[in-house]
Amino acid sequence: MTETALPTAGPETTGQPSDRPPKRSYARLAADESREDFSLRYAPHAYRRWSPTMVASTALGGIAYLADFAIGASIVFTYGFTSGLASILCAATIIFLTGIPIARACAKYGLDMDLITRGAGFGYFGSTLTSLIYASFTFIFFALEGSIMAQAMHEVTGLPLPVGYLLTTLIVIPIVFRGMGALAKVQAWTQPVWLIGLVLPFVVLAVESPGSFSAFTHFGGTEGAGSGFDWLGFGLGTGVALSLIAQIGEQADYLRFMPAKTESNRKRWNLAVLAAGPGWVVIGAAKQLGGALLAFVALEAVGKTHALEPIAPQVEALKPWLGSVALPVAALFVVVSQIKINVTNAYSGSLSWSNFFSRVTHRHPGRVWYIFLNLAIALTLMEMNMFAALNKLLGFYSNVGIAWIAAVAADLVVNKRVGWSPKYIEFKRAYLYAVNPAGFGSMVIASAVSIVAFFGLFGEYAQAFSTFIAAGLALVLCPLIAWATKGRYYLARPNPVNGPDAVVEDVTATHVCGVCETAYELPDIADCPVQAGPICSLCCSLDAECGDVCTKAPTGEPVLLPVPTVRAG
Repeated sequence: MTETALPTAGPETTGQPSDRPPKRSYARLAADESREDFSLRYAPHAYRRWSPTMVASTALGGIAYLADFAIGASIVFTYGFTSGLASILCAATIIFLTGIPIARACAKYGLDMDLITRGAGFGYFGSTLTSLIYASFTFIFFALEGSIMAQAMHEVTGLPLPVGYLLTTLIVIPIVFRGMGALAKVQAWTQPVWLIGLVLPFVVLAVESPGSFSAFTHFGGTEGAGSGFDWLGFGLGTGVALSLIAQIGEQADYLRFMPAKTESNRKRWNLAVLAAGPGWVVIGAAKQLGGALLAFVALEAVGKTHALEPIAPQVEALKPWLGSVALPVAALFVVVSQIKINVTNAYSGSLSWSNFFSRVTHRHPGRVWYIFLNLAIALTLMEMNMFAALNKLLGFYSNVGIAWIAAVAADLVVNKRVGWSPKYIEFKRAYLYAVNPAGFGSMVIASAVSIVAFFGLFGEYAQAFSTFIAAGLALVLCPLIAWATKGRYYLARPNPVNGPDAVVEDVTATHVCGVCETAYELPDIADCPVQAGPICSLCCSLDAECGDVCTKAPTGEPVLLPVPTVRAG
């Protein structure tokens, strides 16, 4: 049961010292929460030391990526301006609406996307599949962003692309290794440079070539689509844009550190959660359209292939003012942008892989080790030139991503309000069924049907609107299955520690885990019949020998726990 022989560390240790070593001691990297960032746990109030504004600005720093430029340009080049514009705006609306309840839940309960998914209709092992979906999002977009950075390095220095791919991968490791504290500093320090670099090309265009904005609205694309509206182009373009829907998971990885909402900070809290949660897509949609505009203006000068690479349109837009300096300035903007987003991709990927492997292997060596796994996969994709298959790859991925996010949103908005789902988010193994058919079943069905449609088996219109099929089925099936099963698969047993029926005077009160002998706040504690006392959520997850007796009658009765220790001050 012991992970290593190294001493533990945690947010706070209480109680009398024991003469014996704890039953489980975590490896040094897993025990250091300054690096681990409670990767598999509830984020305790004692650790949420940032203001709502700081959390929001850090989260928004993660949307500096230039994939939006490439995605927007690709959509408009393929389907024309009118269909492309409708696609981008429709996808943004769907992403915004589904992101609101998820962002609020993550900020309120201090949980990341994986833990929210567990309690929002998927069950303990049911959310394992979504951890893989989320991990794939992070390494696909890391590869995409890394490719864009390597293109910029190649343009400035002539650095071969394969070497550039490796360099863009290695450069983020020291930052991501340090966790949330380092990420917050990087996002804050680089924000001014990024903002100037983002706005300047459009200012130059507005002054030097104001007619380009009007000409852009009549652009018919490069594939003969025409400038008018086309339903097939609209559906296919929306599918590509919806590939970004899982970005709410990366926003949630920051939002879980939002301080508790109080009467004094209520307005700032609500605004920060809205801006840093679903609000990212407002800027994202603007960047997609802006990227398409810059690519359109640069098309004649650089050709279609290079116009889809963000570095070339940036250079062309800046040339009237900066001349020969345009290339290094554009490259600096690209590199800063890609570092800002890829530290987030690598960080979120390490969290999702940690969640996946902790449940499959019952071991947790530490979040930082999974950074290398995520980056290795991303580097492989870059070396395979995944940038060339952008539309197809993202169009396929969005079918699965939107089915997952739509199912979670449906549970939070519908099931919890009508009483088919618990009123709170329960993420601990000790109280969950392995699989909940409400969320997990609806996601699997919606994904399967939409993927079949995506490959053309139901005709060209179903193929074009496969992502709408995924979203619609997930939104309908999740409440329908929860109603049909009367919500019985959400909780395997009541939570007497901090459930809705428990009397909790202070949620920051702590219990000492009977396994690792570290104190954690009540939301991270379960009552364990095997230990005959409290156990923290991570030790509970890693137990491979208990047989889940806590969820099986008659041993699943509540365990009488000692009075929790209330933190002073």
